[in-house]
Amino acid sequence: MKNITVSLDDETYRRARIAAAERDTSVSALVKRFLNELGSGESEFERLKREEQDLRRQVTRFSASRRLSREELYQR
Repeated sequence: MKNITVSLDDETYRRARIAAAERDTSVSALVKRFLNELGSGESEFERLKREEQDLRRQVTRFSASRRLSREELYQR
């Protein structure tokens, strides 16, 4: 396991301590979790692409050529 040193301005450190306290953890644990997630495989682009594909699979009954009646359009 490696140790790193990070320099932060006072305000950023204060906000990080507050966030850590709200989560009942330490700033070090927050940074560790962030870095683990960062290096754990899926990038933001890959995640969004996967979510888009999942949503496209769920949309099965859509047809752009189908016209809705006025009642269907305003049905709530």
